[in-house]
Amino acid sequence: MDVARHAGISQWHFQRIFKALTNETLMTYIRSRRFSQSLEKLANTQERVLDIALAAGFDTQESFTRAFKKAFSVTPAHYRKHAGAFAFMRKVRFDADYLGHIHTNLTLEPEIVEQPELHLVGMRTCLFGIDSEKNNMATKLPQLWNAFLPRLSDIPHRIPGGCYGVVQQTESHTDELEYWAVAPVAKIDELPQGLLSLRVPAAKYARFTHRGFVANLNMTVNYIYSSWLLRSGLRHTYGCDLEFYGSEYEVSSEKSVIYYAIPIASI
Repeated sequence: MDVARHAGISQWHFQRIFKALTNETLMTYIRSRRFSQSLEKLANTQERVLDIALAAGFDTQESFTRAFKKAFSVTPAHYRKHAGAFAFMRKVRFDADYLGHIHTNLTLEPEIVEQPELHLVGMRTCLFGIDSEKNNMATKLPQLWNAFLPRLSDIPHRIPGGCYGVVQQTESHTDELEYWAVAPVAKIDELPQGLLSLRVPAAKYARFTHRGFVANLNMTVNYIYSSWLLRSGLRHTYGCDLEFYGSEYEVSSEKSVIYYAIPIASI
């Protein structure tokens, strides 16, 4: 992605930060900006609808009209004729759930830890996160954990005490992610069928405490990327993000605790 390259960061991390800051995916934002410019031109100029459509990135007037009508329930021609009767501007909206979450359910400043090398065994899947137009986390993650947890007793040399979710990018030029559901092990021998090994190198991590339901973990991650990281004077190394589910984790409790950590280095 050209925008991410100009920003000097990977596509996934750019999209992660952008979504956290704006609560929109980049593609949704671009479409919104193009429609906003189209509305202005339709209301205040005599440009042909075809020219407005091409400037907005559509190949034909017909495709622009379909998209416009889907977004605003009227055709471009109807909007141009009755522009004064429409008000498409949206007021800025504060998300009370998010504001409440960051003030009560997470540590605003992380613990900086030197994480030793991890040897892990488990299962993996590829998915698209919430910052992607192809978001399929709600399907992929439950399937993975439901398949992995019954296999815990099959893992040789497992270290008791908890499990990790490991998040890493598949390639720098895509927003596809690789997610691992894993348990730490003392050593890796031959593994039972269906289980894979993963080594996470030693690194410095910023570790945050998330309190509450796992469904709200994304609010914590949004805060980390959009607020804390941007003012920390540090950078993400593009290594693995780590979720840790230990003895304090309770599946269906608002008192549950999950630790979320990102690998960091000096800028």
